[in-house]
Parts: sequence; structure tokens; C-alpha cells
Amino acid sequence: MTLPRGSRAVAVRALSQILMTAAVFIALPAFAQQPPSAVPDASDWHAGHTIVNPPVRFDHSAPLPDLLKAYQIPPRPDRRRSTTAPVAEPTVAPPAVTITAAGAAVEQVVEGTHPQAAQVASFNGLGSGFEGPQGKADARNPSDNSLGVGPNEIVQVVNSRMAIFTKKGAKYPATGKPLFGPVVTNTLFAGFGGPCEKQISGDAVVRYDQLANRWLFVLPIFRRPTDQPNAPYGMCYAISTGPDPMGSYYRYEFNRPLFPDYPRPAIWTNGYYLPSSTGDTVIQKHVCAADRTKMLQGQSANEQCEIIDGVSFLNCADIDGRRLPPAGSPEIVMAAGGTQLHDIFEDDGIYTWKFSVDWGDPAKTHLSEAQKIDVAPYHFLCNGQLSKCVPQPGTEVRLDSQGDKLMQRLVYRNFGRYQSIVASHSIDTKAGGGVRWYEFRLDKSETPTLFQQGTYAPDGGYRWLPSIAMDRKGDIGVGYSYGDASSFPGQRFAARMAGDPKGQMTVHEAVLAEGQASQTNTLRWEDYTTLDIDPSDDCTFWYVGDYFKKGEENYSTRIGGYRLPGCGARHKVLGLF
Repeated sequence: MTLPRGSRAVAVRALSQILMTAAVFIALPAFAQQPPSAVPDASDWHAGHTIVNPPVRFDHSAPLPDLLKAYQIPPRPDRRRSTTAPVAEPTVAPPAVTITAAGAAVEQVVEGTHPQAAQVASFNGLGSGFEGPQGKADARNPSDNSLGVGPNEIVQVVNSRMAIFTKKGAKYPATGKPLFGPVVTNTLFAGFGGPCEKQISGDAVVRYDQLANRWLFVLPIFRRPTDQPNAPYGMCYAISTGPDPMGSYYRYEFNRPLFPDYPRPAIWTNGYYLPSSTGDTVIQKHVCAADRTKMLQGQSANEQCEIIDGVSFLNCADIDGRRLPPAGSPEIVMAAGGTQLHDIFEDDGIYTWKFSVDWGDPAKTHLSEAQKIDVAPYHFLCNGQLSKCVPQPGTEVRLDSQGDKLMQRLVYRNFGRYQSIVASHSIDTKAGGGVRWYEFRLDKSETPTLFQQGTYAPDGGYRWLPSIAMDRKGDIGVGYSYGDASSFPGQRFAARMAGDPKGQMTVHEAVLAEGQASQTNTLRWEDYTTLDIDPSDDCTFWYVGDYFKKGEENYSTRIGGYRLPGCGARHKVLGLF
């Protein structure tokens, strides 16, 4: 049969695409993939002992551009998340609460007097209006906003999409140009097989491991194949083989019998630590350590996991800076108090565990009992997550606060004379909602103790969904959403200098993204955001968050960099700048 000329051209192009895709797939197994391991016994996944979890499979991939050529997006799955039960959106706002005198005593109700932090860059990321080399992508709620900053690139992940941007320096003349994306994060697993390649889920997270100059991506597997309703859930890791995110990756898949919601990876010297949650209707959390040393070499690497019942969402300490914790230091795990599912919305403690992992002898791995750190009393903002909370102009839709948990990241830094950890969460204040923040310091036994705390709530309104970090001088910065009945939701940044009075954000608030409209399609607003520190200078804070442009139906994201005075001199230890 002879095809018309136009049809022949289409057929030739289609055949060329098929042959090119086939050629890429043939090239992908240049690095041998290991055969799948046995699925762990689901009955072992309970509290009270250490679970050793071997990888299902692992391999060494081709470079990312080749993975993109090979990746084929699977049929669109049922968007319903496979959590333990559906959670209905509330119809009314929680009642106002009374702030205790002790809680009110740490509220900061006026702006800091130092000038705003210097903004070194600001550009739009994934979301409405974004277009990169691979086109556009739909913005879906809530935006799980993750950001990683390397020596030359900035990588953003929102839900199941990723993009790579330039960062001004030795390699690129300017910041914010899209180099790659938007693409599905599962592109990282093209040719890998199994759910890491074929099951698209949200909550993917990126980190830059500045200790090894590698990129770390973590993708949870929430959905089960339609023809395998009893298949396990999973966790997928991709670790770059160098500092270039466009290069090749070591890839790993681990089965998880328990639903692995809300993963928030942290980098520690002996492992990649990953807390997660069984679901919104179950008070059960997990913390797993993956063998970082072996993963950085592409070798077979296990997870060691612990189950903790009856606690809020966990965070693991994430190292910033190049000075390591003392040899043998345990990973520090923290959580807020309270239990939303039991209608316990307030507490006066932050709870901490020490997780000591022994890769040579898992029988010696130990998770300590929880220890309470006394802090000023707090009440979850609007009674916690999935609540009708922050008012907006011109609509009855109120935004969710995720007020029941410490937010990512839980940042560790070793200053030599002392070791600090900073944390933050969203709480009720006298006039609305504010950012409660803490600096803890580790004593000689590696136990965190409270050094300072404050609730940032100047001029009323709602400040919520924070992310906190420290620069190499000990200055503390925090990014967060801001909004109220007269201000569209947007993004702001505040900070304090290391030597300033305790408990105060002394640097005047800066606006990263001024909201131009209200979100009316859902109350879900960012499950989390990210504040990261630039490894090139160990000074610049990079933050990402959501806002609405005028006339848009979905959110946009804004990425911005801030630097505080006195953090530009040559580093005495690193000698890098």
C-alpha cells in the first residue's frame, strides 16, 4: 500500500522516534543492574526492633539527558492517594484559642530594626506560567516544594515534576535560566524497571550533599499498580555520580510495606536519614537510614528502619557546612508534641531521639527513648493540618497551615566551639498565626538543649509554613508564607544576626513574592517549602515558595537568594571565597 506524502512523512518521523528511543534503551544497560532482592516480611515492620531492609534492585544509570530520551510517561494513574483513609476538607474554621502568658512572652510583635537582607537573585520556578526546555507542566495542590542548591545549579522539585536552573558563578553568567525540565521525576529511573520508573507519585524531594558533592533525589511510591493491588509501597533513591545534576546516577529501590508519606531526607555522615508517616489517619511514623557510604560508590546498600508509634511527624538533623559532627555522633531526630487525631493541639515540649546506626552489626543499632525539651507553650496553628485556617481577600476559602508538625529542614551545624540545631513550625498567636523557631545546642553527651526560642509575629496577620537555616556565621534565616484577610498569600524572609539579643528576628522582613490573587480551588497550600544554604559560599540563603499571579487559576513559585552582612569574607576553614 502506498501512503500519501504527508502520511509517509509522519510515519518516517514516528519510525525515527521509535528507533531513537530503542537505541537509548539499548544503551542504558551499559552498567549492569543487580537482580531484585526478596521482598521483606511485612510482619517485621513494627516498633521495638531494627528492620534491615535490602534493596529490591540497584544500578548505575546513563546521563540524565539520555534518560529523558528513553523515558516514557506511563498512563495517567488514579490520582487518589493510597493512604489509609480519605480525609475530607473541613467546612468551618477552628475556634479562636487563648494564648498562655508563657507563650505570649516569646512573641515578637514588631519588625527587626536591621535593614532587609540583600537579595542576590529572584526568579520564577515551576508552576503557572513556567516554561522550560521541555515545555510546561500542570501545577497541582498541594505544592510539595523542594529545593537543592549546588555549586553551579539549582534544582527544584514540586510534587512529581523537576527542573534544573543555572546559578551565577564560574560555569554560568546568570542565575535562573532553565536548563532542564519540567519533567516527571521518575525520568531519573528510566530503564530501571519496577515502580520507581512506572509509578508516578508526589512528595519527591531533592537535596545537595555538599559533603560529597552529589545530588540526592528521593521518590516515594504511594500508588500500587492497578493489576497488583497488594504490591508493596516503595522508596526510590537516586544519587548523582558527581556534582553535575545532568550526569549519571546510582539508583536504588526499597520496598516499604507501610505507606511512606511525607518523606524528608537528611544528610548525616554515615547515612541518608529518611523519616516518613504511615498516613493522615494513623499515629505511626518511621525513620530509615540508608547506607550513604555504599550508595556514594554504587554498591549494594541496605536501609535500617525503626517504627515509632504515637508521635507527630519526625525530622532528622540535616548537616549544613563542611565541619562534620564528632566521629560516632548519633543522628538527632525531633518532633513537635501534641496529637491532632486525639484532639491534642498544644504542648510545651519538643521531643528528641538519638538514632545510632551500626552498619557492621545491625543488632547494635539503637533508637533511644524520646526525651522532652521544655519550650514555651504552643498551640498548633488552626488545630493542625488539613484545617480551614488562613483567610484570604475576596473568598471564603481559607488555606491549610500544616500546623501539627516541625517543618523541613531540621538543620545541624558544627561551629567548632558548639553544635547547633534549628527548627521551626506554625503556631497560633494573639493576632493570627506566627513562626515559632528554636535554636538548640548539643551538650557533651550529644543531647540537644534549648538555647533560644521566639515566635515571629509582627504586625498581626498569618505567617506560616516556615523553613529555617543557619549560615556559617551563625546567622539564622527563615522563609515562610504570609497572608491575611486583606493581603493575598505570598512569600517573605526574615533573619537575625548571630550576636543579636536572643529570641528576636532582628533583620527586617523582606518580600520575596507579593501575592496578586487568592487561591480558591482548594484549601491545600504547600505541604512544605525549603530554605537551603549555598555550598559555594556557605552564606547565601535560597528559599522557594508559592504565590498567585493576577488572573491565574493555579499557583506560581518564586525562588530567591538572600545574604546577610559580614558573610562575604574568605572562609578561615574552607578558604573557598
